[in-house]
Amino acid sequence: MKSELIVDVTPQEIAIALTEDNRLMEVNREKRGVDTFAVGNIYYGRVKKIMPALNAAFVDVGHEKEAFLHYLDLGTEFLTQQKYVAKLVSDRRRIPEMHKTERQPACGKEGQISDYLKVGDTVLVQVTKEPINSKGPRLTAEISITGRNFVLIPFIDKVMVSNKISSNAEKGRLKQLVQSIKPQGYGVIVRTVAQEKRVAELDNELRVLVKRWEDTIRTLQHKEPVNLISEELGRTIGIIRDIFSPNFESIHVNDKLVYEEVKQYLELIAPESAKVVKLYTGEQPIFDKFDITRQMKTGLGRTVGFKNGGYLIMDRTEALFSIDVNSGSKKLFEDQEKNAFHFNMLAADEIVHQLRLRDIGGIIVVDFIDMDDKTNQQALYDHMRELMDNDRAKHNILPLSKFGLMQITRQRVRPAVEMQVMETCPTCMGKGKVQPSILFTEQLQEQVLAMKQLFGRGLRLHVHPYIHAYLSKGLWSLKKQWRMKYGVRTIENQSLGMLQTYFYNRKGEMLTIPAADHDNKASEKQN
Repeated sequence: MKSELIVDVTPQEIAIALTEDNRLMEVNREKRGVDTFAVGNIYYGRVKKIMPALNAAFVDVGHEKEAFLHYLDLGTEFLTQQKYVAKLVSDRRRIPEMHKTERQPACGKEGQISDYLKVGDTVLVQVTKEPINSKGPRLTAEISITGRNFVLIPFIDKVMVSNKISSNAEKGRLKQLVQSIKPQGYGVIVRTVAQEKRVAELDNELRVLVKRWEDTIRTLQHKEPVNLISEELGRTIGIIRDIFSPNFESIHVNDKLVYEEVKQYLELIAPESAKVVKLYTGEQPIFDKFDITRQMKTGLGRTVGFKNGGYLIMDRTEALFSIDVNSGSKKLFEDQEKNAFHFNMLAADEIVHQLRLRDIGGIIVVDFIDMDDKTNQQALYDHMRELMDNDRAKHNILPLSKFGLMQITRQRVRPAVEMQVMETCPTCMGKGKVQPSILFTEQLQEQVLAMKQLFGRGLRLHVHPYIHAYLSKGLWSLKKQWRMKYGVRTIENQSLGMLQTYFYNRKGEMLTIPAADHDNKASEKQN
């Protein structure tokens, strides 16, 4: 299977698309320049409320909504951690050694949060679920530093090996190896990708993770409560860390700095694969070049088609996400049972694809086409489970109910991907009236002239593909004329509405006509 990562870097955000055999499988977006309270971020928070009924606390970490911390998320070594943090912030001249920290009684599973925390207490916490809708972030006090081969957990002091490693001999080797190289006072979870890895590689990564923790506590030492202490690696690096494999054919990045960052990380974890990182320098938007924009617009709507004329109707409610399977008007077999089974099996493939693509979490209910044959029902259930095996998110699938419904739960750690596939008319702004279309090119030429006068030559004009085709028409096309006369390159952009246009400079920065100039030109035109 051919896997590719396409990274689109803009001043506002970084968008990351994962494709498998040229099919879009995942889309992640990360805003730039703001605290997104991403999973893995570590904060020094302050307790605002204790809720005995929920056995939980609400913690201020700087988000507009207070974050949620349940008792079971304190971790067994919470008291030891609190004692260490208190000692750390009381003496800012030195950092206490981890292995010399006096061990406190472990937190049992049946305890009450009010026995361990009170309003006003400070606590070191980590985000496990990003803010979604009206809910703030979800937290854990059991801090972990995630790497490619290991997860480092301070204060635990034991080694655990992934259950996905089937070989008992390899499990024993890794456990013995990690026990010999890890510092005292740290726990380690050995991830699946660590199997068959050399000692030197594992030792090097463990040192890097320990240093990240030491940098974190060093930052904590000089921070007041309600502050970000450590930021998780960028979404791009995080995805590469979790999913990278030798099957990765290429990683395309359209920004020099992010390109260097990704390349350096790959040189650290897999030096032989660093060559797959490629810098994209084309003028066409990178998502258009690799067919990402089209797949997003066709695959993220309410109605999603699949093979042989079938389609899904996808709706989000407050409580759950519903998916309705329809065969459409097409009938491939005379036997209704056979026809239903065929379309249900095809629908299962697309449903699993949509769950990953949209990153749908929570409760999902699928209304398959009714089938009476128990064998077919079981075959569909087995097929669904097999398809979901490749899903990195934790999930649970139940067999078809008496009503023909399949219930799925899927881990939700961040908001689901949503894209507005319907476009508002940029001319009338949804009012139903437009300027005469015959005048559009004339008005656009006036904009081109105005932008050239303000910003000089060398600009890039992004237009809808249909408009681009019209401007390219003829031997002496408007596209050629504007390039020769004004120094403006015209580029098609699939993400734009029909009459939307954007100007960019050579650096990729979006340009606009200042309001004062725009008003002056409008008044001159009226006069």
